[in-house]
Amino acid sequence: MTHGPRERSDVPVRAEQTTVDPALVRHLVTAQFPRWAGLPVLPVDSAGTANAMFRLGADLVVRLPRTEGAARDIGKEHTWLPRLAPQLPVPVPVPLVKGAPGGGFPWEWSVSRWLDGENPRPGRAAAPDALARDLADFVTALHRAGPAGGPPSYRAEPLAERDPVTRAALAELREEVGTDAAEAVWEAALRSPAPSGPPVWIHADLQPGNVLTAGGRLSAVIDFGCLGLGDPAVDLLAAWYVLPASARPVFRAALGADDAAWARGRGWALSVALLELRAYRGTNPAMASTARHVLRELLEPEPGHPNP
Repeated sequence: MTHGPRERSDVPVRAEQTTVDPALVRHLVTAQFPRWAGLPVLPVDSAGTANAMFRLGADLVVRLPRTEGAARDIGKEHTWLPRLAPQLPVPVPVPLVKGAPGGGFPWEWSVSRWLDGENPRPGRAAAPDALARDLADFVTALHRAGPAGGPPSYRAEPLAERDPVTRAALAELREEVGTDAAEAVWEAALRSPAPSGPPVWIHADLQPGNVLTAGGRLSAVIDFGCLGLGDPAVDLLAAWYVLPASARPVFRAALGADDAAWARGRGWALSVALLELRAYRGTNPAMASTARHVLRELLEPEPGHPNP
């Protein structure tokens, strides 16, 4: 299975990326958590860029940030995931311990329980309607969790603040992307009314690499690097990143998303996919392929609803 991180996936990784390997993980674990010394350490294959994942024995996973930005998420996850996990319908990676810098590694890191499952292929869920309902149940529960004291999400800004960078990415990718259709989706999102309620807890990166399934059903949600308070419409991007077109009405109905929220969700999916494709088309084929899939899905007329 793939247990890979995808947070901050619309921002290219810069030169401060740190390389980690099993030898470093063994050193850190042995020095700081000797009860786990001697357990086998295996790298986890992942298209993610912000964290490196290593399976520790049969039941644990070590997560080491590769960038300073990702390292700042460690404290947030240790604070909030234990509080949110009991309110969610599927398991999430609640950290067991927080590791300290050492052995030349400059940042905090964490160990969590290993969560079994498989990443769904974008738009090719084995049981799409059931998965759509499961995702809606997860999103609903997360959005209902008490927001008091929560930090802003990594994707907490209004869509209008993403306008310059989104249009710049679209201009750069105009030969790959249907510019007129994409601009229509984006402008409809910008015209949509803002959410009427206060910010809620959002995962903000419900992409295939952050969703685990078993037997076609949602079995876990991972990678909460973007976790925080924001517009609930951000989590609608799962409709295009994870689900096929046939299951989107099921997802939308289960969430009760109105036209304004759905339009903002489409806008978020478009913006994130454009920025991912621009950032990773030459360096991360898996992420670029997912972004292209999302853009194709977004620019197809929705059943019963032509593109704006």
